[in-house]
Amino acid sequence: MITLLFFSYLKEAVGNEQIKMEYTPITVKQLKQQLETNYGLDLQHVMVAVNEEYAQEGQLLQPGDTIAFIPPVSGG
Repeated sequence: MITLLFFSYLKEAVGNEQIKMEYTPITVKQLKQQLETNYGLDLQHVMVAVNEEYAQEGQLLQPGDTIAFIPPVSGG
């Protein structure tokens, strides 16, 4: 299993702040593409952290990983 965490507007778009998925060998980029297709999201500018460390798109996920999707924030 892997755990997906969604923050800000992504949580509302997905309908949940956390989703558990069966593990299959997949990269961060492939997971983003899958979520974009399944939920109609645009994750192009979303940062991804795996186990609380920012991840590269080519990183292969492992069983038990926690993947957080963090949208850009603005402030002043």
